[in-house]
Amino acid sequence: MEQDVVYEICGWVASISMILGYLPQAVKTIRTRDTDGIALPTFSMMAVGGFAFMLQGLLHKPDILWALFLTNLVTTACSSIVFGIKVYNDYVKRKA
Repeated sequence: MEQDVVYEICGWVASISMILGYLPQAVKTIRTRDTDGIALPTFSMMAVGGFAFMLQGLLHKPDILWALFLTNLVTTACSSIVFGIKVYNDYVKRKA
């Protein structure tokens, strides 16, 4: 039983740490729309990887791994938004 509690605490600490570590950069990019220093392949793979981890958390049996699911829901959404901004900025630059 104690091992289960430690396992859950580790999952939630990791979840909160990942979100707090990733969110400020995503918010800054969304606010400023500055994507010059961002590599397109990185954010596309982060979105794909986050989506896969999200599915893993949902499909885990017998219980859903909520920490894994929620962390990757947030990071996938942010990665997808940043990816979209980056694609748009690159398109506008090529057009100009």
